[in-house]
Amino acid sequence: MPQLPLALRFPQEQRLLTYIGAASGMIERLQLLAGGGLADALYLQGGGGSGKTHLLLGTCAAAEAAGRRPQYLSLARVRGHARDAFEGLEQTADLVALDDLDAISGVREDEVALFDLHNRLHDAGVGQLYSAAAAPAMLAVELPDLRSRLAQCTLMPLHTLDDAGRAAVLRQRAASRGLAFEDAALDWLLTRCSRDLSDLTALFEQIDRASLAAQRRITVPFLRQLLDAA
Repeated sequence: MPQLPLALRFPQEQRLLTYIGAASGMIERLQLLAGGGLADALYLQGGGGSGKTHLLLGTCAAAEAAGRRPQYLSLARVRGHARDAFEGLEQTADLVALDDLDAISGVREDEVALFDLHNRLHDAGVGQLYSAAAAPAMLAVELPDLRSRLAQCTLMPLHTLDDAGRAAVLRQRAASRGLAFEDAALDWLLTRCSRDLSDLTALFEQIDRASLAAQRRITVPFLRQLLDAA
């Protein structure tokens, strides 16, 4: 599998300390895993927009900063050929973060490959971090042994942000880029666009590019003009 450039694998905005809405102790536990100080495998469970990918990439970035070798994979991208993607990970990584476990549910060969990988990583002392929309007991995997292994992970539920949390995420991203995002414009955006955080952050990228190109502040008239033209 080709390796993604580090800048794409671990974007600056997706760090553990920039995650909004973490339960008490969650970030500290992920930091321990990143640094090699936690033996337990962790399992993040949450719906769309709950920040699962943010936390996986943030943990990988923290591991890299600690001088370790992290590897992130989205199982949605390797569905049907997971065994090839998993080959040798126990030898080349100190931390493996696997996103979108739901994507391989029902694919027998992929489920067996994940079961084998889990065992190899455990035996090699490699840190393991998983994410899925469903908890292990509700995950639609057909391999009982895999469901059993995943159920042994420490489950960490995530919650979808409310409007205040979504606004905080967008304000944080704007501030990190030195953007002037008026509060009225932010309120307008949240009441007229999808509340799914993935959709909002993708829209923010579009707004950022348009604002830079036009050399304009992000105001309600600017957003109305931009979205009407889309």
